[in-house]
Amino acid sequence: MGRVPNVTRADAQAALRNPLAFIAARWTPDPRTVRRAALAALVMAVVIVVTGGAVRLTGSGLGCPTWPKCTEDSLTTTSAMGLHGVIEFGNRLLTYVLCAAVGWAIVAARSEKPYRRGLTRLGWTQFWVVMGNAILGGIVVLVGLNPYTVAAHFLLSTALIAVATVMWQRTREGDEPPRPLVGKAVQQLVWFMVAASVLLIAVGTVVTGAGPHAGDSSEVPRMPLDWETVSKVHAVLAWIVVTLAFALWFVLKAVDAPAGPLARTRELFLILLAQGVIGYVQYFTDLPEVLVGLHMFGSCVMWVWVLRVLLSLRERPAGRTSAPAPGPAGRLEPAAG
Repeated sequence: MGRVPNVTRADAQAALRNPLAFIAARWTPDPRTVRRAALAALVMAVVIVVTGGAVRLTGSGLGCPTWPKCTEDSLTTTSAMGLHGVIEFGNRLLTYVLCAAVGWAIVAARSEKPYRRGLTRLGWTQFWVVMGNAILGGIVVLVGLNPYTVAAHFLLSTALIAVATVMWQRTREGDEPPRPLVGKAVQQLVWFMVAASVLLIAVGTVVTGAGPHAGDSSEVPRMPLDWETVSKVHAVLAWIVVTLAFALWFVLKAVDAPAGPLARTRELFLILLAQGVIGYVQYFTDLPEVLVGLHMFGSCVMWVWVLRVLLSLRERPAGRTSAPAPGPAGRLEPAAG
């Protein structure tokens, strides 16, 4: 083993003053490490949505009846809370795992050479979204699973997935200005599909808010809407997104687009078909919990691929023009390379 370097008082002060700069000055991660860190944050963003769905589907939404403690007298779950308390508290613990994954992505991005300010900002954006959603999750518990706050909680998680997806994509690109790979008409079609997908997800939260899975065995308020009518609107929007994806694939083939956009669109179309099958089966089988959870997971995967289609429409050369890295005290230092 090599000799452990001495840590001086100045080193300790620098680490306390700006720990990220201190780490970045002494460690340069492999680009593959940065990509894996960004992917880990994205995976955890999806996992936290799925486990949150499990909390709702098992009726454990108020397994810990207060926040930030699990009970008035205990930070953690107690035997009196039973299985519901374990499930709800376990989901709260996963928030710390998500924070660790996002923190790792920030450290890796900040330490990459040359310094990429945009990539680091995407990591910090995830951090603040996670913090905001954690507070919103506490509000959800304190207001007794009000369906509107539950919907907002899910939509903020969807925003987190969006930022994580963009960061993951950016780790595989350079920092030159993006160059479009398709024409403006195709780009507009994709943006229309993105807007329809956002509307589809938003209406999906209304379906949940008006549907039978309230999230707890107690009397939980529901959205005052006819559940079956909202479900039909949701299905119509799903078919619009499917139609747009198929039309996009046809147009890309017609204009002889690059392989990247074609592949992502084909993958999205297959994901949408699978999601549609699950949606119809769960509807006609009275919403079994397993299928509803699988449908939630499919919603996350669909959203990731919609964004991947959008991001595949341009390229950024590997040769990067990076910003100078901020020094330990906030001053700018020349970027390496």
